[in-house]
Amino acid sequence: MIEARDGTRLYAKSWGNGPPVVLIHGWPLSADSWDPVTHHLAENGFQAIAYDRRGFGRSDQPSDGYDYDTFADDLAAVIGQVAGGEKVALVGFSMGGGEVVRFLSRHGAQGVARVALVSSVVPYMAQAENNPDGVPEHVFAEMTEDMLTDRAHFFRGFFKDFYGVGWLDRAVSEEVLDLSWQTAMQAGLHPTLAAARAFATTDFRPDLAALTVPTLVIHGTADKTVPIEATAREVARRVPHVDLIEYEGEAHGVFATQQERLKRDLLAFLEGRAPEDRQEVLDAITEQSIVIERI
Repeated sequence: MIEARDGTRLYAKSWGNGPPVVLIHGWPLSADSWDPVTHHLAENGFQAIAYDRRGFGRSDQPSDGYDYDTFADDLAAVIGQVAGGEKVALVGFSMGGGEVVRFLSRHGAQGVARVALVSSVVPYMAQAENNPDGVPEHVFAEMTEDMLTDRAHFFRGFFKDFYGVGWLDRAVSEEVLDLSWQTAMQAGLHPTLAAARAFATTDFRPDLAALTVPTLVIHGTADKTVPIEATAREVARRVPHVDLIEYEGEAHGVFATQQERLKRDLLAFLEGRAPEDRQEVLDAITEQSIVIERI
């Protein structure tokens, strides 16, 4: 258990040895959603660190602190107590992407080596005149009302879109749906609502200037939970050095629906290599160049 600045206790786990990688989970899950990835990184020479956001999983459920400044400070506490003073890589899924960029703008990038945003809410989820591809406010209002009325029933339906059940060829098993539902119900109602309000209303566009380190963005093109146009593609438009990988036809929960590909892409990025599919293209181009030179 790691103690945050305000005394909140955060559950964290650390597997493996090597350069530290901190992985931040999405709403309304816990650090366990990263388990296949953290295990893979630990088996391949990294120290993989994942923790439960305040209010979720095994962490404390205080009455306040569900804003991104506090979430970023919680991340700073985890890094300070687990990463051993080394430069860290940060990987944020969904609302966890907000923690990553707010950490960079609030605490600086001096101790950060690399950043990956997976199905991330960054830079701005809400629809507005200057963000026409965002999600309309009534969608979040209806989600809130449904959770207040029958949270257990709401999440049964929510996770079907989350994983693309019913429309994605590679949808997850019933057991994955059950596990996600059980994890969501482990969180408190108040933290669940407050965290949803935070990711639905926080504008991270000013924070993008802090993305000065190598950055990878991964997003499914058919993501109904966090639409790609207002998020991943907007980050790529605003941050020139970002490397965007689009998972064609994929839903939100790519850590489960595209688990093996995500493992490969993240490991390649953390090791400073091109993803396998792009490396094949680069190798083909190189081979063509060699043939041309010989001719």
